[in-house]
Amino acid sequence: MNKPAEKLGWYEPHLQISLKWIKELGLSKDASIIDVGGGASTLIDDLLLDNNTAVTVLDLSGKALSAAKARLDIRAKTVTWLTGDITSIDLPEGYYDLWHDRAVFHFLTSPGQREQYRKNLLKALKPGGYLIIGTFAPEAPPKCSGLPVQRYSVEQLQNSLGDEFELQQHLKELHVTPGGVDQMYLYCQFRRKI
Repeated sequence: MNKPAEKLGWYEPHLQISLKWIKELGLSKDASIIDVGGGASTLIDDLLLDNNTAVTVLDLSGKALSAAKARLDIRAKTVTWLTGDITSIDLPEGYYDLWHDRAVFHFLTSPGQREQYRKNLLKALKPGGYLIIGTFAPEAPPKCSGLPVQRYSVEQLQNSLGDEFELQQHLKELHVTPGGVDQMYLYCQFRRKI
């Protein structure tokens, strides 16, 4: 990560939609939450401020995780930090109550990558657990930060995730990057069927 987080294309100071939906779920403060690709995101800061005690952050970038740890200072010790690729990392079985992903899934452009992600999701998310996911919508650009992305409608995302997940709500939000590029995001909340 060569740029400061606030200069990255996907950056938002607070993930308002995610935070609102998480609050509405009414999970206990000790519910297990994983933020996939959350290295430089501030979601962890807000979750800790809201007294969540079982939070995991997974990211491909050790630098992003180090920056988050430095930002959180002493509070970083209460977080489980995982460096790895979501398509290959070994996650604990049936552990998480909530899986959060803003802007990772859409970078998985091959069917094999998406299937590995889905396998990890099914392995690690408890039956009855929740998935909050944000991806590029169909009208978003075909690339983000110079990398190709897979864009999704609600139906395409549902098909990619499979019948094990029931859609609970969705919305679109226009995100404008620090460089002034419009990116339409699709946010969906699913519940894993029991």
